Amino acid sequence: MTMLLILGLLLVLLAIYLVSMASRTAQHESASVARALAALEAMGGAPRELTAELDRPFKERVLDPLQRRALAIGRTFTGADSSERIRHKLDLAGSPVGWTVDRVVALKVVGLVVGPVIAAAVAFLVLDLSLTTRIVVVGAGAVLGFFAVNFYLYQKGYDRQKQLQKDLPDAIDLLTISVESGLAFDAAVQQVSRNTEGPLSDEFSRALREMQIGSGRSDALRGMADRTNLPEFRGFIGSLVQADAFGIPIAQVLRVQSSEMRVKRRQRAEEKAQQVPVKMTIPLIFCILPCLFIAVLGPAAINIMDNFG
Repeated sequence: MTMLLILGLLLVLLAIYLVSMASRTAQHESASVARALAALEAMGGAPRELTAELDRPFKERVLDPLQRRALAIGRTFTGADSSERIRHKLDLAGSPVGWTVDRVVALKVVGLVVGPVIAAAVAFLVLDLSLTTRIVVVGAGAVLGFFAVNFYLYQKGYDRQKQLQKDLPDAIDLLTISVESGLAFDAAVQQVSRNTEGPLSDEFSRALREMQIGSGRSDALRGMADRTNLPEFRGFIGSLVQADAFGIPIAQVLRVQSSEMRVKRRQRAEEKAQQVPVKMTIPLIFCILPCLFIAVLGPAAINIMDNFG
């Protein structure tokens, strides 16, 4: 009986202790919530100048200042004519959305910093190389990081020129048919831009917009030629500019150019066909012939070895 009373007293004391701890925890949490609400009210009542920096997005607070610093450093390394050269590369690449001269210069500086860091991490942590080889790898990483943007723009420009070369004969045929059917040159260009896709359609659309806002036809066409390094396209634009300058009928010039483009396309196809045997020589010698020799002469060689053995 005495043990039961003692046990009941201990349970009562434990219950009182738990209730007191729960009340203290609730008071502490309420005090924390009150302090958080007070801080939020203070932030809400603070002047706009103090909270404007926190309200700005991450891009404006961090990325844009970093790009400006990288641009300032990059301008000290590049030459005076670098802007024109980079702008020409961007034109050849089709002026990708969001890409400007300043962005290219900033990315070159970022690549100069990030490239050796990645190369050093690979050379020192992944590969087991000597110290001299590691230094060479870090230097190569710096060079690749600096010229990575140039490689990207070159590849974009190369792919774009190939697509222009592929689409040009069909576009000239459509332009010739449209002019010969009675449409004006501007209307024919609009038809080509509407019914075709790819970089050539973009170029015709841009030239048409330039002509609509007041630019001369010759200036708009020369702008198209300056944004590409394709000889066939430059020759076509030169013929149109001369026809416009000397008053030659556009339909006649387009008909001649269309026939010439078809001939050049056939010649390129024949050239590619003539290159196939030469390109097949290396895989034929190193890949196909060894397998053929093994399959044909292998059993005979095994029989000869067995007989002599």
